[in-house]
Amino acid sequence: MKILIIEDEARIARRVERMAALHFEGNALISICDSFKKGMDFLDRETIDILLLDLNLNGRDGFELLQSVTSRSFQTIVVSANTENAMRAFELGVLDFVAKPFDQDRLSLALSRATTIKKELNGALRFLTVRKNGGVRLIELTKLSYIKGAGIYSELHLLDGSSVLHDKGLDSLEKILPSDFERIHKSYIIPIGQTDNILIASGSKYLLQLKTGENLPIGRSRYKDFRKRLTLTDHDVAAGSSEAIRSPDYK
Repeated sequence: MKILIIEDEARIARRVERMAALHFEGNALISICDSFKKGMDFLDRETIDILLLDLNLNGRDGFELLQSVTSRSFQTIVVSANTENAMRAFELGVLDFVAKPFDQDRLSLALSRATTIKKELNGALRFLTVRKNGGVRLIELTKLSYIKGAGIYSELHLLDGSSVLHDKGLDSLEKILPSDFERIHKSYIIPIGQTDNILIASGSKYLLQLKTGENLPIGRSRYKDFRKRLTLTDHDVAAGSSEAIRSPDYK
């Protein structure tokens, strides 16, 4: 496990380092950067798993750094006394916000979230950030049609028919997306509001028809839970039926 701490107060940085080392029982490589520039330079050189970020870095706004890094494959945990900015941080896709002062249990909870596959019920997230042409583009969740796994990355497919590549894989995105997103297949996550029908094809294959008309596979192990969830949504009540049985073979 490779962890980077960006914190300009040496005492706090050492405390975070000790707590992180204790949580991982010494099985973590932990680095500390005490400035905005050192942190950005480190991230340009190295690959990490978890970033622990303060928002006030010798007068530099940590949000400037946050917007640059939330698209990347690691998980970001903000450790800051600026609790009034927690909602803004969650909107940009941080996994957790640990308010100062904090104790071992609170930091360990955040670190545990970063290392498990369990989906977090994050209702604050509004954007996913992607790197493009040396800058950062904010993608509103309401513009998403579906998300497709692409190896260690993810493809964000938008309602306008375009797609962009995100540096986080599906497992990482699943942790931070709101509860109205569902993993229907090992390779697909969808916004529940984009569902139209469940299609049953020959060979007991299940497909999800989106409002855009596209069909996505539903994993057999996920089908029952997903169908059950659809019957409990407002969308399903309004549509009248969440499932249609079709005879043609859908590829």
